[in-house]
Amino acid sequence: MHYRRDIANRALCPSTPPIPHQKPEQQQDPLTYASAGVSIPTGNAFVSNITSLVASTARPGASALIGGFGGTLDLSAAGYPRAPTLLLGTDGVGTKLRIAQQCNMHSTIGIDLVAMCANDVVVQGAECLAFMDTFSCNKLDQGVATQVLAGVVEGCKQAHCALVGGETAEMGGMYAESVYDIVGFVVGAIPNGGKILPLKDEMKEGDVLLGLASSGCHSNGFSLIQRIVERSGLNYGDLVPWLETGSESGSRKTLDQTLLTPTKIYTSSILAATREHLIKGASHITGGGLVENIPRALPSHLSAYITASSWPVPPVFEWLKREGNVSSAEMSRVFNMGIGMVVIASGEDVPLAEEILNRNGEETFRIGRLIGREEGGEGCIIEGMEDWDS
Repeated sequence: MHYRRDIANRALCPSTPPIPHQKPEQQQDPLTYASAGVSIPTGNAFVSNITSLVASTARPGASALIGGFGGTLDLSAAGYPRAPTLLLGTDGVGTKLRIAQQCNMHSTIGIDLVAMCANDVVVQGAECLAFMDTFSCNKLDQGVATQVLAGVVEGCKQAHCALVGGETAEMGGMYAESVYDIVGFVVGAIPNGGKILPLKDEMKEGDVLLGLASSGCHSNGFSLIQRIVERSGLNYGDLVPWLETGSESGSRKTLDQTLLTPTKIYTSSILAATREHLIKGASHITGGGLVENIPRALPSHLSAYITASSWPVPPVFEWLKREGNVSSAEMSRVFNMGIGMVVIASGEDVPLAEEILNRNGEETFRIGRLIGREEGGEGCIIEGMEDWDS
């Protein structure tokens, strides 16, 4: 069971009309995730409060302990000899849906849904096997629902899992007109006797952190993103005020195209490296950013030490930071900042791990290493975040 930190209960409220673009004469107040309606500390406290309640459902094969990226079910321990261990994950897309619906762009949001589930399962070393989804709405629009499902199908193909079923629920009065929500559920497996990541007992000081490039904002931080867009005065159909990295001179996308770029699915590359026994652990960088997600894969005596200048920050994050006057510390807790997945490997395994990851379509960066952590110390330290201010 994994608590999704960035799903806001204000997701389906009517949007505020864009204000005319104007340059403020003085710096505006900094925007934060909390000011956009999402409290990470409250979410973390909720998880802590329900831990014992959830644990009371434990049975042979399932400890019912929460806090990892996916839930595990050891079928052998549950009475099915020589069966694989199942990894189960569920998630949604959060308030990114609001932009898709406002802009009438539904064809890729299903990829996000599969990605948010599949990436949470593959970090534990599991191959994704089957996926199911739920599409809930006020009144079914077959055209919109078909576009969403086409995205789910594309995501399943990228994750190499079968779409085995789902649910479509029309709930008049529960949702505003033209509003829908989607939720996904994935089943993955690790062969009997196979290791479940992270291998915390094998981690040591000096292990290397490899960052895998993200495709953009992925599916996190969109409550804050929408507040920033409102403040900026831009409409979603406007061209972005920056050139895309690696693009030809003068080539720009619209803001909605940029923000709705689907979440990258890392299953093929992570599994390829895992099967060569090159990975000790991995973290899917979702709500909570680098600083909250990497420690979830670490033992309590180790911390991640990251150098902020070790990878290029995509221009969309630079723009969000500037327009929202968002602090670097807040950016690191809300957004992936260009790193969608972090892999932990021994120094001697890094060259081969990089080769395999790159061969499978990843852009990798050596972003840091593991260091010792004192009791009560931070699980992730990002050095040089002031570089993000320039």
